[in-house]
Amino acid sequence: MLDTRLTTFITLARTKSFTKSAAVLNITQPAVSQHVKFLEDKYEATLIAKQGKGLNLTQEGLILLKYAEEIDALYKALEMKLKNSGSIAKTYNIGASMTIGGYVLPYLLGKHKKLHENIDILLQVNNTEEILEKLVNGKLDFVMIEGLFDKNKFKFKKFKDDEVVLAVSKEHAFAKTKEVNVEDVINGNLILREKGSGTRDIFENSLIELGYDVNDLKIYMEIGSISAIKSLVELNLGYTIISRETIRKELEIGTIKEVAIKGLRINREFNFVYLYEEKFIEEFMDFCFNCQYSLLQD
Repeated sequence: MLDTRLTTFITLARTKSFTKSAAVLNITQPAVSQHVKFLEDKYEATLIAKQGKGLNLTQEGLILLKYAEEIDALYKALEMKLKNSGSIAKTYNIGASMTIGGYVLPYLLGKHKKLHENIDILLQVNNTEEILEKLVNGKLDFVMIEGLFDKNKFKFKKFKDDEVVLAVSKEHAFAKTKEVNVEDVINGNLILREKGSGTRDIFENSLIELGYDVNDLKIYMEIGSISAIKSLVELNLGYTIISRETIRKELEIGTIKEVAIKGLRINREFNFVYLYEEKFIEEFMDFCFNCQYSLLQD
């Protein structure tokens, strides 16, 4: 179990408020201050810099936060490993970004459960940024994401390739052409996912590589739900940049059309991302690869 004072420090770093930290931890505000003072005395360093009503971490505070979060993640991983090694029924927490969590993993988890009834896999789905944060904080054993991430910070293995495409209603003017210009796309009724989304990040990075300033990007609507975005596109209330994986059904029935963007093709990877080597992670990755191979053979 992580030292209580380090837990307090991590909470304070996230809430940036002594009052909020006390409420989250169910302790008094003076106790939060005492925990921080203990750490500052122990390490002979100032950890918190107050700025008006708010606070920020000093350079030393940022260093402590980094290692405290890593230690916390190790403790949580140890706890889960010991619990699972001593019981027949095993539970693992995995995370996935929106595209994978909604359109790739459900099939894989269903097949896995049929073969391994004693293993419970609890899935959390969120955007790439938030899923990686939960992994670092030890709330997840490993994750599958489609977004960009720091490959020097994590262990990872590529699962498959994906392509992000322009999706429009069959009634939209774009649907009547073979390709459209980038300028027409970014200046029209463009619907995008929220910031932190892997799909949005890779689209914006692709625009930057072409010399565009994403700060000038005119977004018609910003929505966190893939299902909602697809519904708006089908109703011809806008168009979007989205993973082909998420619109396979709509492409088949013809309610959504895929249109090429001149000079822009966006390829990316679906990756397994994790912090530590564990038997279950290796076994689950092998299972997913085998399922993918089987689908390709069908």
